[in-house]
Amino acid sequence: MDEIFMLTALIQSRKALPECLPNPPVGCVIVDCEKIVATGYTRAPGKHHAEADALNQIRDQVFDCLKMYVTLEPCSFHGRTPACALAIAQDPRISEIYVSIVDPEPRNNGKGLDILRKAGKIVHVGLCADEVNAFLQQYLLKG
Repeated sequence: MDEIFMLTALIQSRKALPECLPNPPVGCVIVDCEKIVATGYTRAPGKHHAEADALNQIRDQVFDCLKMYVTLEPCSFHGRTPACALAIAQDPRISEIYVSIVDPEPRNNGKGLDILRKAGKIVHVGLCADEVNAFLQQYLLKG
């Protein structure tokens, strides 16, 4: 099921275009007990990133053990929007995060993953990386 949820996040990421540019088109799915409870994608610059978009949909709901699937590593820095990695780290409902690919952006590049791990989240990297990379690579900073 994990692959299905990540590929659903990839479908969400396609919805971000073209409004999200110059930000990469990221998709997110939040799952409770193998059921999708929220989806999101990166909105126009200054608006919600994919993770915040999905979290916003369940902000007042009670869950014990959510899993999040996101196509690109959550951002670790505050730009036009707050850091998604911090928002996820501070949400006790989310226990596990699947990240397809690491963000090559120098301000991120593993720092978002570190924030999540330090917060005690279980972090998996690389799920459906070939499929996600084939779509996202053209929108990512070239190291």
